[in-house]
Amino acid sequence: MLNQDYISKILDMEDVIVQKVERESDELHVYLELPRKEHTCPCCGSHTDRIHDYRWQKIKDLPFVGTTYIHVRKRRYVCPECGKRFYEDTPFLARYHRTTRRVVAAIINSFKNLQSAKEIASLYNISSTTAIRYFDYVQYSCTHLPGVLSIDEFKGNAGGEKYQCIVTDVSEKKVIDILPNRFESTLLEYFRTFSAREHVRFFVTDMNPHFRNVAKTCFPNAAIVADRYHVIRQVVWAMENVRKAEQKNLSKKFRKYFKRSKWLLNKPIEKLTDDESGKLALMFEISPRLAQAYKLKNYFLLV
Repeated sequence: MLNQDYISKILDMEDVIVQKVERESDELHVYLELPRKEHTCPCCGSHTDRIHDYRWQKIKDLPFVGTTYIHVRKRRYVCPECGKRFYEDTPFLARYHRTTRRVVAAIINSFKNLQSAKEIASLYNISSTTAIRYFDYVQYSCTHLPGVLSIDEFKGNAGGEKYQCIVTDVSEKKVIDILPNRFESTLLEYFRTFSAREHVRFFVTDMNPHFRNVAKTCFPNAAIVADRYHVIRQVVWAMENVRKAEQKNLSKKFRKYFKRSKWLLNKPIEKLTDDESGKLALMFEISPRLAQAYKLKNYFLLV
């Protein structure tokens, strides 16, 4: 009895009856059953402790010393009133699952770390598909919107859509939700589910006109702000267009020189070496128009 109680405490299942424990190679097998108790019939609501039959069920548990399997001797009760047969409640096992609840919780918690579903699945001796399916149980939608709200699109493949939309809290620097696509109708339907939209003071987005339409419709009191990254990207692209146009008029030798040195145009001035500064000076001597574009780009970054 002392040994059984000790094993029950290790498994954190102090209300079970451990029958035996076996070790096979790198696997641990624990055979147990639950105490017999009165159950309520799910069909008519009558109470019964009358047993119809037993069956063994093998389930996976957290790896204690190698892979751990728990063999549960499950009872099937029968209702004396309506004849309904049903299995007893197993508190550590969800319905239709082959793993304990704490394994599912550990798998979901592991997704907080920077590791793939394949790595998590290998750790808990399950398939990657099963790990991802458990993660789908998480309800992570936000219940309220922050004062500074930001949305942006990113390339993905969820639900057959090429792009998804990410919603973030700029002040807290955290993701609050991910939407299945970037369609204006989807965004309008999503944001209209929130009642306190007037508390959003700033709506940060790129230059996408659909995002701006959503902001004007759902957040009339919010100031629409173009985020710095997308604005700077437009400035850099404008300078790149000047470089491409200028190098077309150059000889083959200098066309290659301009193309291979283009990364210097985006390197911070304070980080340029003397040799790199000399290369830029040569480019600007050849193309005064590119020198002007470079100057305007750097001036914009200081504003």
